[in-house]
Amino acid sequence: MNEKTYTNSLLHLYQKFTKYPLGHWMFSKAVCFKAPYFGSISPKIILLENGRCEATIKDQRSVHNHIGTVHAIALCNLAELCAGVMIDASLPHDMPWIPKGMTVSYLKKACGVMHGIATPTIPIISSSTSYDLPINVDVLDASGTKVFNAEIRMWLSPKPR
Repeated sequence: MNEKTYTNSLLHLYQKFTKYPLGHWMFSKAVCFKAPYFGSISPKIILLENGRCEATIKDQRSVHNHIGTVHAIALCNLAELCAGVMIDASLPHDMPWIPKGMTVSYLKKACGVMHGIATPTIPIISSSTSYDLPINVDVLDASGTKVFNAEIRMWLSPKPR
């Protein structure tokens, strides 16, 4: 992780919100307000720290496929949400990012509450040059079995001066 100490506004907002009883829910709603498409899976961000984000989605009809399990694209959305929130909370303000690609593996039928965990596969650094940052996202079912894995490549670049 970046060893520099700086104030990250998203991480600060998360820490502020989650001091209150409905804080995780309110923070998750705020993220979905900023990026409305993620509202389609009704996520709940349950942990956010430098280099890690965890979120859950409920097992509900709106995320099901034709066989009654959690839809593959709902799992992709959960993975992208976790990766994006994690990278946004872990970077200094002078390093914008954008998703560059995603490789996914569907390992088992996804039934029940899904728990996504995003972590970088290499250290996150502030750099004067652009670079590719791979992020690993595992999605586990309620028993802790990994049902899905994604590697999301983020393109990080310094802001032009």
